[in-house]
Amino acid sequence: MVVAVLEEMRIQALGVIDDAAFELSPGFTAVTGETGAGKTMVVTSLGLLLGGRADAGLVRMGAKAAVVEGRVTVPADAPVTRRAVEAGAELDEDALIITRTLSAEGRSRAHVGGRSVPVGLLTELSDDLVAVHGQTDQQGLLRPARQRQALDRYAGEAVAGPLAQWTRAYRRLRAVTGELDELTTRARERAQEADLLRFGLEEVAAAEPRPGEDAELAAEAARLGHAEALASAAATAHGALAGDPADPESVDAGALVSGAHRALDAVHAHDPALAHLADRLGEVQIVLADIAGELAGYPDTLDADPLRLAAVEERRAALTQLTRKYGADIAAVLAWAEEGTARLAELEGDDDRIGELAAERDALRAELAGLAASLTDARTAAAQRLADAVTAELAELAMPHARVSFALRQSEDPDGLDVGGRTVAFGPHGTDEVELLLAPHPGAPPRPIAKGASGGELSRVMLAVEVVFAGADPVPTYLFDEVDAGVGGKAAVEVGRRLARLARSAQVVVVTHLPQVAAFADRHLAVRKTSDGTVTRSGVQALDGEERVRELSRMLAGQEDSELARAHAEELLAAARADR
Repeated sequence: MVVAVLEEMRIQALGVIDDAAFELSPGFTAVTGETGAGKTMVVTSLGLLLGGRADAGLVRMGAKAAVVEGRVTVPADAPVTRRAVEAGAELDEDALIITRTLSAEGRSRAHVGGRSVPVGLLTELSDDLVAVHGQTDQQGLLRPARQRQALDRYAGEAVAGPLAQWTRAYRRLRAVTGELDELTTRARERAQEADLLRFGLEEVAAAEPRPGEDAELAAEAARLGHAEALASAAATAHGALAGDPADPESVDAGALVSGAHRALDAVHAHDPALAHLADRLGEVQIVLADIAGELAGYPDTLDADPLRLAAVEERRAALTQLTRKYGADIAAVLAWAEEGTARLAELEGDDDRIGELAAERDALRAELAGLAASLTDARTAAAQRLADAVTAELAELAMPHARVSFALRQSEDPDGLDVGGRTVAFGPHGTDEVELLLAPHPGAPPRPIAKGASGGELSRVMLAVEVVFAGADPVPTYLFDEVDAGVGGKAAVEVGRRLARLARSAQVVVVTHLPQVAAFADRHLAVRKTSDGTVTRSGVQALDGEERVRELSRMLAGQEDSELARAHAEELLAAARADR
């Protein structure tokens, strides 16, 4: 059952398309048009709605911005609806309106349900809405790596489970191997580093510096070196405050302040202001007496011993040797020593670390060998099922005798993993080399599809693969961009018939150049190009009745009014209706 349908789209100022609005069938919609008319812009516009990369070069010349809008009906309980509502979107009668705007300057904006959202949300929603299959996907599936990805996707959890375990173990093995290589190849450098650290740590340990010792010694050296000057200054200051006992007539600050205090104290009762000043002078007397007392005892605290000064300077010289090599001051030297001790322990533990890493490496390789076997078994089983399903689809696409198969191989590598008695190469995805093979007719040997398939056969093989995936991993809408390239005649009819059957369970939009395919569509859209000699414009027109016959005639014979082409077009339409 279709859970979401892209009902209609509007494209403005995108490439050659000036302004086009059109509805799509919930079943099979075909998009046709002459080369250069702008069919690709329909695909590009849908890509923009799905969060594709925005290119300012897509904006029509002279326009300020290109706008693409799509209306998608969605059930209220669908995951895509819940995610959009979480982002602030509002439904318009069970439909989401998705808009993408691209300015000529390259700025891009996205809106879902009337709410501005990050472009990344469009990409997230698209995973549940539309699957796009184009010519780029066809070419990609020619590469063995993409073929392996397709096989793993088809296999589902049978491969996804062990592959996730493989990825974890493989990444860890790379990290372990890298560390082992570093430890072994840089052994000499690390030994030299350890020797330098050991010497420095021994030098620091021998000096036994204390935190703050350098500052303490600097202060002590200053006192010892200037002891006489300090004592003389203290004596002079003491004499100025307390007077000279040997000179009875000497004047000192204490006596002067004392006289001032007595003068005020005698009259303080007559003026409170003077009383206050007298009190303050009393305080000054006390302070001066205290300072004078300390100055009197200060010379006794000085150590003028030259031997002590020499010892201090010797110790400072030893500490300076450390700060010159290991830090700006003793605190920095001690911090360096702490870090160096930890680093030395790490370097001295290399041998133990090498042993631990080697053991872990061997265990990881054994684990990967077991996972490699599991992956090969799961891929082999899935390869047979996928090959059978694609072969059955080819029978429906006018290749009844074609056979598809997968080749799973492992390459010998002396540095690889021991798997099943062989030493095989391994990588991020296991040990298997996967290749899709095609035998187009009985008696033909299976060959890689890149070498053994014609253009038409290749298109049908790719379409068969995509249809199989549509059944295994369904989404509401499928967009096929000229996947019928190189196909014609009866094969083209079968391609159209198969797409029509797919449209019974999903919405299918096909950009095609084949009338045999377009004839099976429930809705036929034609991209029309007009020109006034200077400006070329394209629009999208829904065709019905006579107009559809004329378009199919043009596609068949290049002549819209050819009677033979018209007869053939009507015959195609009649056959398609009968097939439904």
